[in-house]
Amino acid sequence: MTPSFDLQHIISCVSGYDPNALRVDAALAVIQASMQPVQANERLAVRAALGRVLAQDIISPIDVPAHDNSAMDGYALRGADLAAQGDTVLSIAGRGLAGHAFSGEAPAGSAVRIMTGAVMPAGCDTVVPQEFCRVEGDQVIFPPGLVRPGDNRRLRGEDLARGKAALPAGKLLRPADLGLMASLGMAEVSVRRKLRVAFFSSGDELRSVGQPLDPGCVYDSNRYTLWGMLERLGCEVIDLGVVADNPQAVEAALRTATECADVVITSGGVSVGEADYLRSTLANMGEVVFWRIAMRPGRPLAFGQLRAGAHSAWLFGLPGNPVAVMVTFYAFVRPALLHCMGASPQPQPMLRAVSAQTLRKKPGRTEYQRGLLTALPDGRWQVSAIGNQGSGVLSSMSQAHGLIVLHHEQSTAQAGDLVDVLLFDGLV
Repeated sequence: MTPSFDLQHIISCVSGYDPNALRVDAALAVIQASMQPVQANERLAVRAALGRVLAQDIISPIDVPAHDNSAMDGYALRGADLAAQGDTVLSIAGRGLAGHAFSGEAPAGSAVRIMTGAVMPAGCDTVVPQEFCRVEGDQVIFPPGLVRPGDNRRLRGEDLARGKAALPAGKLLRPADLGLMASLGMAEVSVRRKLRVAFFSSGDELRSVGQPLDPGCVYDSNRYTLWGMLERLGCEVIDLGVVADNPQAVEAALRTATECADVVITSGGVSVGEADYLRSTLANMGEVVFWRIAMRPGRPLAFGQLRAGAHSAWLFGLPGNPVAVMVTFYAFVRPALLHCMGASPQPQPMLRAVSAQTLRKKPGRTEYQRGLLTALPDGRWQVSAIGNQGSGVLSSMSQAHGLIVLHHEQSTAQAGDLVDVLLFDGLV
């Protein structure tokens, strides 16, 4: 996917680099500077493009709307015919419906019965809502002060003008974007190809769902959370299962992953345990660094590039604890994958909320605590930390609305202080 790169050169540009206590923002800067977006594009039907990254700017081929039209049901008239004092009384010249425009030009002193979306009759520039009007015979009458010239009219090209940019390249396409493209008459769109991501878990103690749970063993939950997070991003997901704690198995899995994917994610095996063969194997396959991130949970992290023959892939070696896997994914992997997908950079969605309790913390690391949100009577949000914040307590991630982010320089947050909350529902 990507030519070899000089990771050490990129690292040398990071101020105060310390692999044993690397700040979250410094690690993210190294990752973003190292990885390049995929270049291949494909054309898809608009309905199939949801969640994909737009490959080219979309320029509007038409005016939207194509004509001046009415913003509501009522009567179209000339603004000059509004009475300066007293009721306005106009003769009814006909009617215009959406898809069936009034024919000809409305004479001075007349009004045209019109429906929402109908083309404005020639000569008319104002619409008075029907609820303000009364009809007597062939006349429409309404009191003064209700409308001004030009009211309740949508102008041609008001939404999009012909030749103007409608959507920029790098846009992650959402439902409104599909509707916008349809409004331009587009049937297909050019998007970046899907990012291929392979992942596996490492550990002799891990068992897959459906297998007997031997003494001292646990079911592998990390592959399911990783699969879910990758699916929500719209990646092409390749699950390589559970890999045993031996060098041959780990190397074989890494080579398979490198040959078929753009990015490889592992969970477990990046600590200093004597059974963790991932570190030594990676040293033979590419340029990989191991960091102790100044964060909690999720301290150990590996990042770099793997090579297997003519193939290469980016690597993220995540911790083994389930909560640490999710936190490091949201902090590092998700923004990196979006970058690789070609998406324009966007800040992670944060909500400012009132802390319901004291959140103890010392400056010098970023902490992520699982939080529950409640609405206060004054319209603000309040967040409470879920009781057990252990990095193996996955149930608390299931209960939480998001992560309370206590930033690197931040100290203890007191009850009533405003804190940042990284919302799970905003993470694509």
